[in-house]
Amino acid sequence: MFFYLSQFLSFLAMPLTIIIILILVGVILKRKKILWTGIVLLFFFSNQFIANLAMNTWEQEYKSFDSLENYDLGIVLTGVTNLNKTTYDRTFFNKGADRATHTVQLYKLGKINRILITGGQGLNPSNTNSEAELLRDFMVMAGVAENDILVENQALNTYQNAILTKDTLIKNGIPLNQTQLLITSAFHMKRAKGCFDKAGIVTETFPVDYYAEDITFSIPKLIAPEPYSIFLWQKLFKEWIGIVVYKVVGYM
Repeated sequence: MFFYLSQFLSFLAMPLTIIIILILVGVILKRKKILWTGIVLLFFFSNQFIANLAMNTWEQEYKSFDSLENYDLGIVLTGVTNLNKTTYDRTFFNKGADRATHTVQLYKLGKINRILITGGQGLNPSNTNSEAELLRDFMVMAGVAENDILVENQALNTYQNAILTKDTLIKNGIPLNQTQLLITSAFHMKRAKGCFDKAGIVTETFPVDYYAEDITFSIPKLIAPEPYSIFLWQKLFKEWIGIVVYKVVGYM
């Protein structure tokens, strides 16, 4: 129930939802101020420069491989595969494949000795694969030794990622106070780190999967509307709402 309620609240508070409601209300009730508010917000949220600046400000800075210490375990969160496309001989990746590919790089560079993948099936998948198992299969094909991979395949959200990872660490005799490397998307790292801290798991962060680009100034970026900009704001709003909800219910 909590999951569906949070999804519904997120939908209502999304920029595109707000814009559509304002424009519809303005047209139906013939209220020009409401209509123009919706139009102005549409231009604001579709501005490439503003959207990129907001995402760039929110995402954590990337860390070079050379700057890292060596860790026994890299903990990688899923949420990057397409479970609505059924296949059993490969992994279909969505945006966020960096979570898997950079984890493999860390392993091959000797920055992590083992990998723990956490993630189940998500919401209403059309097949029985778990994301953790799909990422494991990919990593094995990419050269990671299968016995160096631990799999937690039940978590459905970030809170469960942390709680069920804690159970997995305890079952495998891995001390919770031993610092592990936490790997997830840069925009999602604050919530993930907060959940793992709350669960009592000591981690250092390694953000990946950047949505923001370097800040540049050009006429198209400054004035031309772009649908992808609205998508960036949708990602940010969903994450901000998620953080607020998680703090309210005590998940972080």
